[in-house]
Amino acid sequence: MKKLEIKTPTPTDIEISQSSELLTIEELSKEIGLLSNEYEIHGKYRGKITLEVLERLKNQENGNYVLVTGINPTSFGEGKTTTSLGLSQSLGAHLNKKVFTCLRCPSRGPTFGIKGGASGGGYSLVVPMDEFNLFLPDIDAVSIANNLCAAAIDTRMFHESYQKDIDLFNRLCPKDKNGNRLFTKSMLIRLKKLGIEKQKPEDLTDLEINQFCRLNIDPQTITWKRVVDVSDRYLRKITVGQSQTEKGRIRETGFDIAVASEVMAILALANSLQDLRERIGRIVVARDKDSRPVTTEDLGVAGAMTVLLKDVIKPNLMQTIEKTPVLVHSGPFANIAHGNSSIIADKIALKLVGKDGYVVTEAGFGADCGAEKFFNIKCRSSGLTPNCCVIVCSLRALKTHGGIPLSECKKPNIEGVIKGCSNLKQHIENISKFGIPTVVCINQFINDTDEEIAAVITEAKKAGAFDAVSSTHYARGGEGAIQLATSVIEACQMKNNFKFLYELNLPIKSKIEIIAKEIYRADSVKYEGTTEEDIENFEKNGFGNLPICIAKTQYSFSHDPKLLGTPNGFVFPIREIRASIGAGFIFPISGDISTMPGLPTRPAYYDIDIDEKGNITGLF
Repeated sequence: MKKLEIKTPTPTDIEISQSSELLTIEELSKEIGLLSNEYEIHGKYRGKITLEVLERLKNQENGNYVLVTGINPTSFGEGKTTTSLGLSQSLGAHLNKKVFTCLRCPSRGPTFGIKGGASGGGYSLVVPMDEFNLFLPDIDAVSIANNLCAAAIDTRMFHESYQKDIDLFNRLCPKDKNGNRLFTKSMLIRLKKLGIEKQKPEDLTDLEINQFCRLNIDPQTITWKRVVDVSDRYLRKITVGQSQTEKGRIRETGFDIAVASEVMAILALANSLQDLRERIGRIVVARDKDSRPVTTEDLGVAGAMTVLLKDVIKPNLMQTIEKTPVLVHSGPFANIAHGNSSIIADKIALKLVGKDGYVVTEAGFGADCGAEKFFNIKCRSSGLTPNCCVIVCSLRALKTHGGIPLSECKKPNIEGVIKGCSNLKQHIENISKFGIPTVVCINQFINDTDEEIAAVITEAKKAGAFDAVSSTHYARGGEGAIQLATSVIEACQMKNNFKFLYELNLPIKSKIEIIAKEIYRADSVKYEGTTEEDIENFEKNGFGNLPICIAKTQYSFSHDPKLLGTPNGFVFPIREIRASIGAGFIFPISGDISTMPGLPTRPAYYDIDIDEKGNITGLF
């Protein structure tokens, strides 16, 4: 294979992708040590890794676990994915370490909207980038599973509305050809939940049949929405049931973007197929008229939802332009979900690289969003402990946090950089609370000056960073990230004192307030509307012993995207709170944050097209 050919100026990402020389999926699988039954081919350069590899390598010692996160993002983009890939390319292609990058599946919402794709950039890139950004099918399966559940809710309420108990029972539990009634797995779980222990369905009393058949869902408490992998603000609130065939069962609901769904969060946090099935069955979709939780298991749809995900649980295998392996799996947003790639992908990668190897994974948006959730939610579910954290920043982003107008941020301004370092320093301090060493990566651009870079390095080390280095991986690929990779190797050898920010047995409000005060630096938390009543209901139903996943703006430590830098003295509002029981966390929502993004005036889809040879253009 040829050495990476660097061109100046750097071509567009799609041009770099289309000119790259790649390993076939068979060649890549052999190179990383997979057996023939441990991967599936889904195209020339894309495959899936089966979960059998975890059983074969169960006694293999894990490699080093590196998290890449960033300062609060700005409109420039800080380059976390680009840095993750450049770091991996440096470790693998230049320092001869076994390495994997673990990334999330990109949502087509931002790909066709304002953010563009999520395949990295320049000479630190996942390829083929068009397949990575547009054609991975996992989010579609998540959407179908989610929407099947939504259909099951309305179907059950519809049929309960006009059928008598015995008729409903006969339809739910029809007799087989021998005249025997058979309960499904979900039905047996529901009977156990109700405390009904009968050997045969025929033994149920009339009262027990009523309890079994009638979910009595309170329509006002339904939290489950339909999803679609498109940014579409007009779907945020809709009315369903208006056809005459629905017999007047009209209600308001809405759509979320697919990557904000609990199904996507579950896929990312599941440790096995069995764990996935159990988590799907624990999803709470509503409450009944006695305020008891109604689950997907009660609806009888949990098994079918899991079946739709049986292939999706296998991570997608791709590669960088320097032929280091990439696992792409799950895709939760970090501002409205937990924002991390899957536990299964990380575990497979850690086994395949072995004791002396490295797995680089990325947490979405700023460290106050994705990294906090990585530590407090993902690490709790996985049992894995990170060795090192990389915080990505850029000088132009620091200047933005320092109050410099966007039009001036590409010009040298040492005062603006130093002032903006307050945001970086708070992120470093926050990561230190989890007890792991931090390396700051300055994602370097052509207009950056040595004086500005030196100032950031000084400020970062004063704030407690293990090291701070500049990196030119966008323009030079792995070669430009050698200093970063060397620092990461050294940081991974440091003593690790990893710890969680809070204990799970604390009350829900206490956990929310710890995050708000320790990570965001809020003075206090304000609970709006029915949030305190909802919290009381969650704890009453046994859901209090769960971690917290706060949905908030990514642009600020606070709930207000206009408060850049390091705001303090503010009151952090909780306007809504949900319980994602299958995923295993409580989901407070703060500020004006939507779980269905909208499109800008000029979406990215204007530039995306295809030529007469089938080559995609305009993708970034």
